[in-house]
Amino acid sequence: MRRPTNVSGLYQRIYIVVHHIPPQQVATYGQIARIVGGCTPRAVGYAMAALPCDTDVPWHRVINSQGKISPRRSGEGGARQRQLLEEEGIRFDQQGRVDLTMVGWAGPDWES
Repeated sequence: MRRPTNVSGLYQRIYIVVHHIPPQQVATYGQIARIVGGCTPRAVGYAMAALPCDTDVPWHRVINSQGKISPRRSGEGGARQRQLLEEEGIRFDQQGRVDLTMVGWAGPDWES
C-alpha cells in the first residue's frame, strides 16, 4: 500500500482500517475512530488529509456522519471525492447525502 512513511502509528492504524472499506461502501470519520480506538473523528480527517495524491488508501470512502462529503481546504477535494464515489456506483440525493443505511460499511470482520 502506498502511504506516507513519516506518519505516526495512529495514522498507520487509521489507514489499515480505511483500506478495508470495500468499493461501493462508505464509512464515517466517527466509525473509523471507534474501530481504531484512542482517536477522534477529527484525527481520522487529519490522517485522510495527510495522504499523498497517489495513495491506494481509499480515502474517498470516508464521509461525515450526515452522509455528506466534508469540505476540503483546497475546495477541489470534495468534487474529486464525489466523482470517485459516483464512479463506484454510490448515489447522492439533492442535499448531497448518501444513504448510510444502503451503502454504509458494516465494519471489518474482526469487529464482529
